[in-house]
Amino acid sequence: MKFEVTILGSSSSTPIFNRNPSAQLLNVNEKFILIDCGEATQNQLLHFGLKANRIDHIFISHLHGDHYLGLVGLLSSLHLNGRTKPMDIFGPPELKEIIDLQFKHSQTFLRYPLNFNITNSTASEKLFENFDIVVESFPLDHRISCTGFRFTEKQRLRKMIKEKIQELSIPAEKVQYIKKGESFTDKNGRIHKAEDLTTEADRPKVYVYCSDTICSWKYLDFIRDSDTLYHEATFLHDMHARAEETFHTTALQAAEVALKSNAQKLIIGHFSARYRELDPLLQEAKTIFPNTFLAIEGLTFEI
Repeated sequence: MKFEVTILGSSSSTPIFNRNPSAQLLNVNEKFILIDCGEATQNQLLHFGLKANRIDHIFISHLHGDHYLGLVGLLSSLHLNGRTKPMDIFGPPELKEIIDLQFKHSQTFLRYPLNFNITNSTASEKLFENFDIVVESFPLDHRISCTGFRFTEKQRLRKMIKEKIQELSIPAEKVQYIKKGESFTDKNGRIHKAEDLTTEADRPKVYVYCSDTICSWKYLDFIRDSDTLYHEATFLHDMHARAEETFHTTALQAAEVALKSNAQKLIIGHFSARYRELDPLLQEAKTIFPNTFLAIEGLTFEI
């Protein structure tokens, strides 16, 4: 199953140095999920050849403009391009008021249903579930209400041993039943247990998105054991006082979070406009957590 994230925006409050505000596109088994939608997100989708109409779910972490100001434009473009299938949006309750007001005064009547789901910034909860994935939210510690998101693959079926299919002449229509645990009876009447014909399925992978937050450790239990952790790293650690004042995190602190939460891989982003070059932030994080990567726009990371 494909499970990967493409970075669309990695700047903090303002676009600068060819970096755009926060947005990421998660590909889950060829189904698209948009995480935050800063200004110019739809331009980035076009730039990287990603079809916006394949997005069916949008998760907005909080209502600072660099995380949602591209949303109304994206929704409008989908309407103008003839979208008819529903769009599910998950975000703070005030976001619905903002969207409704924009469309009211532009006299825009969407061709497609917009299903709004309110997130809770005070407790963790399950937001969404389908055949492929479970999405949970958790509270972050920012200047305004803010949530992070945890995306967990569903447990897959056991893997068929290909050699057994040929050896026992197993019909294709029987394979799914065997993967689900059913025994198979061969042409000689011998019964073969499913566990002898299959191997364990891969462990479900987890992607965690930590949007804007001070490094308070309060959210550590919600993000443990991720395969890939995205964590904001707005400043270098010599600016930790400024980070605390603005309820943000330093690159060093993001690395400490990754280490303490037992993440396998760390992606840092939400870079301050004060930094033209990003390598110092990467190197700082790597002193604590070597398997760290920069959220460079256009890069795709396999979870």
